[in-house]
Parts: sequence; structure tokens; C-alpha cells
Amino acid sequence: MEAQAVINPEKSEKQASARGRILVLIDGSRMSYAALEAAADIAGKRDADILGVFVEELNLVRSAGFGFAREVGSVSGTSRPLDPGILEQRMRRLADQARAALAGAVKQRGGKASLSIARGRVIEEVLALVGPDDLLVLGRAGWSSPGGARLGSTARGLIRQSPGQVLLWCELKPRYQNRVVVFLNEHDEANHRAALAAIEICRHDHQPVTIVLGTDGEPAAERLDAIRQELEVLGASTRLRVMSDPNPATVARVLREERASQLVISRNSGLFNEPGTEQLLAALNLPITVTP
Repeated sequence: MEAQAVINPEKSEKQASARGRILVLIDGSRMSYAALEAAADIAGKRDADILGVFVEELNLVRSAGFGFAREVGSVSGTSRPLDPGILEQRMRRLADQARAALAGAVKQRGGKASLSIARGRVIEEVLALVGPDDLLVLGRAGWSSPGGARLGSTARGLIRQSPGQVLLWCELKPRYQNRVVVFLNEHDEANHRAALAAIEICRHDHQPVTIVLGTDGEPAAERLDAIRQELEVLGASTRLRVMSDPNPATVARVLREERASQLVISRNSGLFNEPGTEQLLAALNLPITVTP
């Protein structure tokens, strides 16, 4: 089922453009530097400040104090003692690289940037910095995760616990740039926040939108009318699709059919409780914005 929506009331556009900061977690992995480039690009478009976050993992520091602690080279596969002095040097070097990469990304696009360096547990330190109006940008896997094999534990924790929007970035660009797909659910307030996130994306990237309404049965006509009114800001090219059996496999099929360039989904969506959803998010080669 498809329906057309209409364009452009100013009220919701002002809501969509309310600016917080852009936070990006930098951990020295390729994925985090790809996320940094995306974060700097968004910050430049929004005229927003960008805060890079580098966390010295407390458990790793503590483990280096034990004589039996060892590390395995990612290239050589050689096991060697985890030396506290060498670990401290490595962390300082990674922090310096993060600072230089942040300065370089911002210099290309303009804007203000700073780097926060903390020692602790990554999720706790990031949550202490991020606010409900901020956008948190993450690579979908960190240095300790096999590239693209799964969502990293840090990404999994932060997309569920962050008070604001989280952009889960991928290292490679999608094969096509066509539509932003927004997945709605039974929570009207969560749907409204997801729609506002889509407005912000479309304002800057000028891409059409497909709204997917997941429902267990045929939705009431009144609800469809209310959704169309809510989504009129997204323009005449907006499509509304009703998905009667929302599950990860069906969502993946719809994303392919819509030639999606980005997915917007609320963390309150029941889809997150479906078996296989995290594997779907990890496998998708497109950015995913998770809204409150």
C-alpha cells in the first residue's frame, strides 16, 4: 500500500533544525575515522560544534598490571606480554592521532571542534558527555571487532542507552544513493522523533523518503490519515508503505526494493526485540540513525 504526502510546513522544519552538538567516538579503528568524516560533514552542514571522544579503556589498563596478561598481534598473530608502559605509550599515540584527525576533518569543512580524553568504561564515559539534543556518531564496530562481522559491544550499548539520536556509520558508501527509509511503529511520540530526524537528513542531503509503517494487522484509516498529516513536511515524493509482518527479513527486502541510502528507526521499535535484528543492522551497508 502506498500513499503520497505533501510538503513543507515551517513549524516542523524549525523543530528538525534545533541544534545540539555532534559527538563522535574515536578509538583508532578505521571505522571510527570513517565515522569522524561523517560527523564533521554533518557538523559543517548544521553549523554545529563537534566533540571528539577518546576513551582509554579502564579494564584494558587494569589488565596490563597482571603478569599473565598477554596480547596477540592483529597482523602477526604473535602472543606477547601486555606491558603497562607500552600500553600507556600506545594510548597517548592514539589520542594524538585522534586529535590530529579531528583537526584535519574540521579544517576541511569549517566549524569548532574539541577532543575529550577520558579514562574509564567507554559506554559510561560517552553517556556522561552526550545530551538529549546531541547527535552521537559511531562506527558500527571498533578496533576489537572483525570488520563488518557484527555490531561492536560499544555500538550495541550506546544505540540502546544514549538519550538522543545515534548515527551508526559504515565504512563503505552504499552502492546507490536514493531514498531515506523511516521505520515507524506503534509509538506515536517515537514516530514523531523519527520523522524529525528524517526531515533533518532530507534538508541537507535532498533525498526522497519512504515511510514504512510496521503493524500486526490492517491499520485503521484514522491512523493512516494522522501519519500522512504528520509526514506532510517530507514532500510530494514521500512514499508510505504498510508492512503487516515486520521482521528483520522483511525489513531487509523493503530496504532493497526502496534502494535505501539510510535507515531511520526508533530504539523503541519492537523490531529491536526481534531475533536477527542486530545481525541485520550489522549486515546492512548503509548508515542507520537510531532515534529516541
